[in-house]
Amino acid sequence: MARPAAGRKTRKAAGQAASQSAVTGGGDRDQLLAWYREMLLIRRFEERAGQLYGMGLIGGFCHLYIGQEAIAVGIQAVRRPGDQVITGYRDHGHMLVCGMDPREVMAELTGRAGGSSRGKGGSMHMFSTEAGFYGGHGIVGAQVSLGTGLALANSYRSNGAVSFTFFGDGAANQGQVYESFNMAELWSLPVVYVIENNQYAMGTSIERSSSETHLYRRGASFRIPGEEVDGMDVIAVRDAAARAAEHARSGQGPYILEMKTYRYRGHSMSDPAKYRTREEVEEVRRNRDPIDHVQELLTEKGWADEAALKAIDAEVRAIVADAAEFARISPEPDPSELFTDIYVGAGR
Repeated sequence: MARPAAGRKTRKAAGQAASQSAVTGGGDRDQLLAWYREMLLIRRFEERAGQLYGMGLIGGFCHLYIGQEAIAVGIQAVRRPGDQVITGYRDHGHMLVCGMDPREVMAELTGRAGGSSRGKGGSMHMFSTEAGFYGGHGIVGAQVSLGTGLALANSYRSNGAVSFTFFGDGAANQGQVYESFNMAELWSLPVVYVIENNQYAMGTSIERSSSETHLYRRGASFRIPGEEVDGMDVIAVRDAAARAAEHARSGQGPYILEMKTYRYRGHSMSDPAKYRTREEVEEVRRNRDPIDHVQELLTEKGWADEAALKAIDAEVRAIVADAAEFARISPEPDPSELFTDIYVGAGR
């Protein structure tokens, strides 16, 4: 079933002038290069993860973030120390921009002892309190109530931190989401709900699954403000995230950001994505790709030439290759790990 691509307009026809203005007013060469590198790291990492899955080195489920990189990177740009990130099972990109070691993330994907959760979490259940990353979660929408709980803890402690709670368009129809919305607004909790609307959920277009397709409006009955954002534009994401974070951090309560985005691969590695056409996917890749957009800005402003961009790509590919090799040679977890991390010790 073919349908309009994310954003409905080509990058050149809509928003490029606004994005360039945003760079001039709120960004600089180093910032844009950093975002380019982070998005490219996610893209190359996910491409390699897909290869490892095809080779049988990654088992179970594996949900790739290819196409959605601007969201994780743009949100990360406004995070402060102490802020938390929590998301669903399409989580590898979030882990990387939170600062988790690519070696540990790849080793966890392959179920090895060198992984961030010592090989027990796999693709969908990694965790790092040191990085402020409170998990990928496998149950659809479950992380929304947990992210709201993180915001409640922040409010109780008066620590000024914000919980960035991510979920997808499919999870937007879950009942626990609205229970969380009600609690968050009632108690003015510092939480930013980020809806990564890639328009197909697990395989059903949003028009077929949601009576209200403008998901940022879902908080209206709870009096939660929200806005729709071009999730393929890292600058637009950063700017919207800054507004939302300030709203939450200043004691005004929750805020909803609906990121209109598009995943290039299927829902998971086992999904052939026959519910959309190849032409639709290629149209987005050609006109809306978030990494190509930043590359265009860098070259047009004279901030990076082809050689500089190739050097970044080579550096990123080396990091990913090293992570894949680390995962390959890491041992499997010792059987004794089955009995660890069942309870939190009293001293923790």
